[in-house]
Amino acid sequence: MQLPVYFDNAATTPVDPEVIDLMAELMKSDFGNPSSTHAHGRKSRTLIEEVRKKIAHYLNCSPGEIFFTSGGTEADNMALRKSVDDLGVKHIISSPIEHHAVTHTCEELRDKGKVVYHLVKLLPNGHIDLAHLEELLAKYPSALVSLMHANNEIGNVLDLEKVSALCLQYGALFHSDTVQTIGHLPIDLQKTPLDFLACAAHKFNGPKGIGFIYINSKNRIHPFISGGAQERNMRGGTENMHGILGLGKAMDIAYSHLDEIAAHIQGIKSYMIERLRATIPGVQFNGDADGSSLFTVLNVNLPPTPIAEMILFKLDIAGICASGGSACSSGSNVGSHVLSALGVSPDRPSVRFSFGKQNTCEEVDYVVEKLAEMLKVNQSA
Repeated sequence: MQLPVYFDNAATTPVDPEVIDLMAELMKSDFGNPSSTHAHGRKSRTLIEEVRKKIAHYLNCSPGEIFFTSGGTEADNMALRKSVDDLGVKHIISSPIEHHAVTHTCEELRDKGKVVYHLVKLLPNGHIDLAHLEELLAKYPSALVSLMHANNEIGNVLDLEKVSALCLQYGALFHSDTVQTIGHLPIDLQKTPLDFLACAAHKFNGPKGIGFIYINSKNRIHPFISGGAQERNMRGGTENMHGILGLGKAMDIAYSHLDEIAAHIQGIKSYMIERLRATIPGVQFNGDADGSSLFTVLNVNLPPTPIAEMILFKLDIAGICASGGSACSSGSNVGSHVLSALGVSPDRPSVRFSFGKQNTCEEVDYVVEKLAEMLKVNQSA
């Protein structure tokens, strides 16, 4: 086993070697601006459109509904802001445990007087209270519902089909941040209609700085970024062509081995739950770790300890990469808004371990051993 052990895949994943090779090769051979009409430009345009068709195939939608962005944050912002500006949305229904790309945008729209912002209640295990969601939809039937498919801190998975059906029933728009699930879980947009969906390639072994938004063709909105007529006049700026091609390759790899990779990572997560329960008395798990939870994420709630604030630092010194919550909160003095919403005691430190296809059970053994040493657990007892 080599150090460091990288258990922070929900923050970002290592780029797949095949993706790196493809991008490097194409950077040498294909550099044209996709908007140029000469041979180099036409070749670049063709390569981009092939990736757009590929994404549409995996999501079962039209290529014309896929627009490339800089990542998930831009896609979330685009869905929320353009729904308000162009689709007449006056009410947004979301949850207190969304990614900050959603919560901060909704708060800004509320503070500017553009929308009324409603928060749906949570069940004790962190899942969305669908009965309360329906109550809110009955009061505000033309709202935009913005709920993430899988939570980036605790891993809870939303029942997309049920929420989609409720939104259709009440005539609401439905946006889902699927950044943690694209490339990991199958999504069929014909079976489960959405209005907007967000993706970031670096969450499934693709490059950073590239993602896309799905916009249902029934929704007519104006450009989010003004400039040229790129992305069918929806997002100005020369396309990140090599990032797009890397995204396409990463999706190919992910969806070609979807079940195999899922089984491998779920095995690692289940093994870690088992080892932690056997080794650390009083250990708990935030969210629905044993139920409807994404196999890549495990949020561990440790017993109270004097070194609570030093856990991540000590893990890092031991060669273990993990997170105290969402990576987007790194460097912040405030605790996780997700764990606060769940009522997790601040006296118990929480660590998010998140797994990728490169991880092993041997690494789990090492991490659990080091955690036990830090917490002074007698492993021979």
